[in-house]
Amino acid sequence: MKHKGWGWSSVIPGLGFLKQRFSEPFLFHWHLDHATTHSLEPAIVPLRPFCGVMGVAPAEPGEFRTRPPGIFGGNMDVRELATGATLYLPVQQPGALFSCGDAHAAQGDGEVCINGIECPADATLRFTLHKNQSLSAPLIESAPSDEHGHSWLVVESHPDALTAALNATDRMVDLLASRWSFDPVHAYLLCSVAMKLQISQVVNEPMITVSAAIAKSILPPRKLFPIH
Repeated sequence: MKHKGWGWSSVIPGLGFLKQRFSEPFLFHWHLDHATTHSLEPAIVPLRPFCGVMGVAPAEPGEFRTRPPGIFGGNMDVRELATGATLYLPVQQPGALFSCGDAHAAQGDGEVCINGIECPADATLRFTLHKNQSLSAPLIESAPSDEHGHSWLVVESHPDALTAALNATDRMVDLLASRWSFDPVHAYLLCSVAMKLQISQVVNEPMITVSAAIAKSILPPRKLFPIH
């Protein structure tokens, strides 16, 4: 991912996590240096460009807005999808019909005002098809250089945040049991002492996205989907 030196953030009436408090339209422009921006002084914001939208075509026929994410990926706004990360998606349609966009130079968990630093950017992606592999929803292998450490993340979106968090935790227990041979109750204990449960976005109504992350450093190395 490579940004082009500028970006913007906004407040849009009727949108955002605090839409009752911030109801007037507002636009802010950012000047982006190579790795930081000083535009909102005295803060110095580190840049970590990624695509907020990365997904395949959903299984259902029809026309869809790009805002709500789902098991197909889409507008997940998971900021760990930066350079060097790997995103695994279940194919829903012949050819998968992958698309991406909504580039952000930086974003906090939640993307609470409805925007990260929205920006034009160039993205280079590499694709691998893992045939005959079961996957129920998005899974991420974060980049080794990720600020929170190299992690496995399961991603769940649901209109209810607690349900999304429950589903993400449930999937992480299954992942640990199936790929690392933990007894499920031991996997549950490990999640309780080592898993990071985070809200990735709260503004792509009606869906809330929650990510559950386990650091790679505490697990034996695994290739979850080996290439044959």
